[in-house]
Amino acid sequence: MENLKKIGRAFASLKWYEIVMCIIMLGISIYYAILPQEGTPQWLAIINFISGLCGIICVFFCAKANRMNFPFAVVNTFVFMIYLAYFGIWATFWLEAIVYMPFNIISWIKWYQHKDEEDELLAKAKRLTIPQHILVTAFVIILTIVTHFTLTAVAGNTWMNFATKYGWNIAVMRWLDSSIFAIGIIATVLELLRYSEQYIWWLITDVIAVAQYMIKGDPVYTTKKTIYLIEAVVGLKNWTKLAKKNIENE
Repeated sequence: MENLKKIGRAFASLKWYEIVMCIIMLGISIYYAILPQEGTPQWLAIINFISGLCGIICVFFCAKANRMNFPFAVVNTFVFMIYLAYFGIWATFWLEAIVYMPFNIISWIKWYQHKDEEDELLAKAKRLTIPQHILVTAFVIILTIVTHFTLTAVAGNTWMNFATKYGWNIAVMRWLDSSIFAIGIIATVLELLRYSEQYIWWLITDVIAVAQYMIKGDPVYTTKKTIYLIEAVVGLKNWTKLAKKNIENE
C-alpha cells in the first residue's frame, strides 16, 4: 500500500507535457496492439504496448531522480527483451538481459540508501570530474569495438538479420547496435552511482535508437524512443540542478 502511494506521488509530479506524451504513447500503442503492422504477430503487438507504456513511465520518473521508476523499468526490460530476440537485435538484447535487468534492482536499493534531503523519493545526485569524463569516453569506445567483433564471431548472420529486409547497410547497423550496448552499460553504471552525466550518454543512445526505429518503420518504438530523447533533455536539466544543490550543501 505504501509503495502504491509513492507511485501515486510520482505520477502527481509529472508536468503537463509529460502527461501529453504519455497519452500519445498510450494511443499509438493501443492502436497498433489492436491493428498490428504487417509481419508483426498479435502477441508481439501486445508486448509492444506493455513495453511502450512502462518504458515512458520509467523514463519520466527517472528524469526526476525518483526511485519509483524501477518497478516500471523491470517490466519494460523483460518485455522489450522478447521484442529484441524476435528480430535478432542481439547486442541490445544482451544489454537488457545482463545489464539493465540486474542493475534496475541494484539501483533501486542504492537510490533508497542515498536519498535526497528534501524529498526521500529522490536520489542524491553527483557530478563527474574531467578525468572521469575522459575515462568513461575511452571505455565506451573500447567496449563498442569489443562488442562488435565478439557478436560478429558468436551471433554471425542472426545478428541484425532483419536489416537486409529493409535494404540497410548491415555493417552500419551492427556498429550502431554495438555502440548502444556500450553506451547503455556506462549510462546504467552512472545511473546506479547517481551521476547526472548519465543523461549525456542517454541522449546519445536515444538519438541512435530513434534513427534505427524510424528507418525500421516501427511507429510504437519510434514514438517511445523519441519520448525517451525528449525526456533525456529534461533529465539532464533536473539531475544537474540536484547535483549542484548537493555540492553547495556539502
